Amino acid sequence: MRKLRIEEMGRMSVEEFRATEKLPLVVVLDNVRSMHNVGSVFRTADAFCLEKIYLCGITPQPPHREIRKTAIGAEESVAWEAREDALALVKELKASGFQLLAIEQAEGSTSLMDFQASEEKYALILGHEIEGVQQAIIDEAHQCLEIPQYGTKHSLNISVAGGIALYDISTKIRGA
Repeated sequence: MRKLRIEEMGRMSVEEFRATEKLPLVVVLDNVRSMHNVGSVFRTADAFCLEKIYLCGITPQPPHREIRKTAIGAEESVAWEAREDALALVKELKASGFQLLAIEQAEGSTSLMDFQASEEKYALILGHEIEGVQQAIIDEAHQCLEIPQYGTKHSLNISVAGGIALYDISTKIRGA
């Protein structure tokens, strides 16, 4: 076995990425503080060819050196938009036909393993590193998805949770 060089991987250029059909999946970052988490979500969104990222509330925005450190340029390929009010945004997305999926531990949440995707448009909502997704946004969500955990900690870093959820959901959408 030999490790592949970057030029052997056949990746798209930024221009090709922008022109290609995207998965009908957007990410809403609800008051995420860490620029490293934001950059990581950009990189993951690029990896799975997602439609867009919404940066809401206090969530930092590109261009910034600390975002680029983890995004490694994905902030230039993935479409993004800053919004002050995450609640207003999710109501708008819901009205335009998106299924709202909040990653949160909540009463009646669905295990990510049990989530079944269909041919819908989805908005995955990730929340503040300490406070999580706002209750008002959970009230608007169609489902809360919970990532099963078996250790002593009650939560995952949002970039890790986002990576797990985006991989799982994107795989299920592609298989729907």
